[in-house]
Amino acid sequence: MKIYTRTGDAGTTALFGGKRVDKDDVRVECYGTFDEVNSYIGLLRSKLPVDHAWQHRLKDIQVVFMNMMSLLATPSDASKPNAKALPLDGAEWCERWIDELEEASGPSDCFLLPGGTEISALCHVVRTQVRRGERLLVRLMKQDKVHPSIPVYVNRLSDLFFALARAEMAGAGVEEERWKSFVYKTKK
Repeated sequence: MKIYTRTGDAGTTALFGGKRVDKDDVRVECYGTFDEVNSYIGLLRSKLPVDHAWQHRLKDIQVVFMNMMSLLATPSDASKPNAKALPLDGAEWCERWIDELEEASGPSDCFLLPGGTEISALCHVVRTQVRRGERLLVRLMKQDKVHPSIPVYVNRLSDLFFALARAEMAGAGVEEERWKSFVYKTKK
């Protein structure tokens, strides 16, 4: 199979089932954003030691994302069903991991400035990309049916990556930077 097909040269792409849509269609934007998230999770994994405690779980998220993107690329009127697995217990899985992380780093009681270590900063990048994908998912859900487990899983994932960022900071012994509002003062 060749990498290039030339079928998208005019600005359209095929969805699961064969229907063609514009490449800026909300459905394509949505699963494309989650593809970006998946790539950044891969970057995050590449920054972790191979035997790091998060490696296997982050890989599991990547596999679920591949299935989820396939499902999001499948309109409800597709000519054939998509048999990819749904993240049916994904939210509960995330909640269990968040609880473990908070047990180690303590609960969060304020807004934090993203950053700290490189790993923590990457977790925040993933968190914000998941939120962007979630906004597109909501737009898609206004146009077509999406299995209810998908938005719940996505919502919980952003919380998970916030908890991962905090756990990384705690594990590295780096103090979190709390957000404090201030007003710029101008010179007179």
